[in-house]
Amino acid sequence: MSAKTYNQLTKARDRPHRLTVMKSDGDQRLVFGWANVAVRVDGEQIVDWQQDAIDPDELERAAYDYVAGFGTAGEMHQRGGVGHVIESVVFTKEKAAALGIPADILPEGWWIGFKITDDEVWEKIKNGEYSMFSIEGKAVREEMKEGGA
Repeated sequence: MSAKTYNQLTKARDRPHRLTVMKSDGDQRLVFGWANVAVRVDGEQIVDWQQDAIDPDELERAAYDYVAGFGTAGEMHQRGGVGHVIESVVFTKEKAAALGIPADILPEGWWIGFKITDDEVWEKIKNGEYSMFSIEGKAVREEMKEGGA
């Protein structure tokens, strides 16, 4: 699978949403990318493979809880402790405006970086077997209202 540009990821409408690893540093075992994008640049809320959507404010709370309470990387939702969070920011409209980022540049989403400490997992990232992030969480499923979640 070839890496997609950020615009391809956030503006595509005809396929399920995937969040590929956007940058990695082999010498330091660092990997970065979008953990989740809630709302595309054009304002369209993303619906994932399970037909779920998350509002940006809920994503922001979940991201903060994850970093404060866990802050570790796992492998395929089965094995934890393969790395740790080194960077995390949830971009909201308000934060983008405060940073002087034009409204049509970034989506509302969660950017994350990990330092991978497990040799086997790092090999899988390097060889492309692991090429995207997958977040796991628990939520109460609610019916979506017209025009958003």
